[in-house]
Amino acid sequence: MLLIFAAALSARQPLVVVSVDGLDHRYLRDADKLGLRIPNLRRLMKEGAWADGVVGEVPTITWPEHTTMLTGVPPAVHGIERNQMWDYSLVKVKTLWDALGEAKLTSAAVTWPVTVNAPITWNLPEVFDKRQGGSMDLAAIAKKSSPGVIGEISAKYPSFPQQWVDDRTRLLATLYLIGEKHPDFLAVHFVDLDSEEHDTEPFSAASKAILELTDERIGRIVAALPKGAALALVSDHGFVAVEKTVHPATGTVTPFWVTAANASEAAELERLSKDPANGIGRQIPATEWRRFMPGKPQPVAAWEPADRFAFSPKPLDTPYGKPYEIGTHGLWPGRPDYRSVFLLWGPGIKAARLPEMSILDIFARLRTLALE
Repeated sequence: MLLIFAAALSARQPLVVVSVDGLDHRYLRDADKLGLRIPNLRRLMKEGAWADGVVGEVPTITWPEHTTMLTGVPPAVHGIERNQMWDYSLVKVKTLWDALGEAKLTSAAVTWPVTVNAPITWNLPEVFDKRQGGSMDLAAIAKKSSPGVIGEISAKYPSFPQQWVDDRTRLLATLYLIGEKHPDFLAVHFVDLDSEEHDTEPFSAASKAILELTDERIGRIVAALPKGAALALVSDHGFVAVEKTVHPATGTVTPFWVTAANASEAAELERLSKDPANGIGRQIPATEWRRFMPGKPQPVAAWEPADRFAFSPKPLDTPYGKPYEIGTHGLWPGRPDYRSVFLLWGPGIKAARLPEMSILDIFARLRTLALE
């Protein structure tokens, strides 16, 4: 049993999992320095148990990492290795959704990735034909949702059936499901922060404003929780700002690392890394490569891009290229301070500052709260 629990609970707790896409752990750790007005998150941090950062798995992008949180295995094992893999049948291992069903518990999801046709009692899956930032078209979601649930939410909240499902309407769906359906387990995926960070970079004034609005929404969820319920706050990846792209003159190049296949390539990349203008940053330790790329051929050496750089896989006509987005993720998981969030709050959970953890460890903690 996890040490963060004060005592064995007499009854199974309802659990609500709130995922704030792109919530870098520095937003919580450095809240004072950033001047963030997030009273609800500050309360959860003070009263709950939260980790000093969460290390992701390859690739550190939304759908693979959300699936890892509900399986406890890396993307290479569970099979979701890119975004927009809609259907639950693509997941190669059992998930927490399966365990809930086997335990005869009810579940609900609001735009959680890879939940089309999932064994969820009340389901509004993440699926879209069109997008507008973090918003997804309601028409596509309605086609794949549990029968009747969209109409029920719309009857309760007349403003719900707008064209775009954004974090405002995700909140309304969450409040409806908590208040009317009383699921044993509910997971909601908020997306607006991630979208803003891609457009204006993390920790920008606009991104901080979105987080402050998200804080208000989390406060409404906390206020709606039934007596005895617990809440888990999670995120899928950290975020970094990007100003320039560069194409290393040698090696095999991806946007987030460059590898050397032989000693001569390694020596040239090492030489290039000495000049900051080349945008080559930390050399990835061989132990990290084996940890995050098991079963994959190990290069002679590998490097990450330097801060505020990304690698261009294709040669550039000029020394530097313009990034597609000025805020990004997908980086090598071991990159220092590139971390996501995990926090638990509720009855029986002791206030604690937990050490840095792996995203692989989240599953066991959620499963303990949801099932034991």
